[in-house]
Amino acid sequence: MNTSKKKKTTTDQTDLAQKAYLGIRQMLFHNEIVPGQKIAYRDLAERLEMSPTPVIQALKFLEFQGLVRREPNRGYYTEPISLIEVREVFELREMLEVSLLPRALENLDEKGITRLKKAYEAHLATSNSIYPSERLLKNVEFHLTLASLSQCSIHQKVLQNLFDLMNLKYRSGVIYLTSMEMTDPNHEQLFEAITARELSKAQKLLTMHISDSRKLVIMGLERMVEEKKILTI
Repeated sequence: MNTSKKKKTTTDQTDLAQKAYLGIRQMLFHNEIVPGQKIAYRDLAERLEMSPTPVIQALKFLEFQGLVRREPNRGYYTEPISLIEVREVFELREMLEVSLLPRALENLDEKGITRLKKAYEAHLATSNSIYPSERLLKNVEFHLTLASLSQCSIHQKVLQNLFDLMNLKYRSGVIYLTSMEMTDPNHEQLFEAITARELSKAQKLLTMHISDSRKLVIMGLERMVEEKKILTI
């Protein structure tokens, strides 16, 4: 096989693995694969209309992200719910987001205000949506847009990974975050404090917002554990 054919084959394999990865992410997000479930990779390959090889490659990357685990001679499983992990994720998220606010306000210009306002209004527009996942995604978009104003790329990537973990592994509990009665006023007050460049007020509002979100998520997950709808550790 010549060099050009080898490169094409490698590219095709990478593209298929990426397609498999995105497909499995969608299944996790829509609760088609639930915590603690054994993953039949051959069934996934059939659903995704591809061979098992790229599916296994995708599962290896999801294992690296902490979303699935591989047990020798048994295969892949989704990780069970861990309330300790949820608390840790929110603690880290609070530290990251609040620490980025000074830099965000320092870099804030009219373009940044416009971007943040657009993200805020996009979330507000989902208030009448019958799809909780849509509100959830727009909530994440608002927070990531705010973080992006800091121009701290590494921090943003870490924050994105935290949101991925919560949305893909703990989506059933995270749906409680989409309560418009809580989230919309929080976002509005936060947006106003940021555009007014009131750093101390913005930090307090953001801390309170994330703390309230943590309580709602844990409450939802604890309820599901009690009803034995999910596995936990």
